[in-house]
Amino acid sequence: MTRETIIKKQPEYFQLRSPETENGFGYSFAVKIGNHIKASGAVSMNEAGNPTAVGDFTQQMKNCYADIKKMLAHYGCTFDDVIVENIYTTDMPAFLENLEYRKSLYKENRYPKSTWLGVKTLAMPELLIEIEVEVIQPE
Repeated sequence: MTRETIIKKQPEYFQLRSPETENGFGYSFAVKIGNHIKASGAVSMNEAGNPTAVGDFTQQMKNCYADIKKMLAHYGCTFDDVIVENIYTTDMPAFLENLEYRKSLYKENRYPKSTWLGVKTLAMPELLIEIEVEVIQPE
């Protein structure tokens, strides 16, 4: 696919939560152009945009991946279609302790290009991890 082909395609916006929540924060969970999907950082929050699993790193991580899985399913994709994964966390040791869960989502040791960053804080102080992905949708 050439750059010109990508530019001519209209973006498709995907909202995971209510429009009031995502529009209130000023984002879409994912944007698809052609067969390329870029997702915003998934965090552990409910439909109203409030943090969930406060203080529980493992559950927050699972909630992030559950939201990503919903977006992937919407587009007929799986974790095997993820090509980039960026993880931001306020607790890198906790992330590394939960690495096996992350690895279990990617089959046959086909992992995406990944960057893991330790950060001081995320959008809300209760959030411990944020995960963003890029996906190539199968044709």
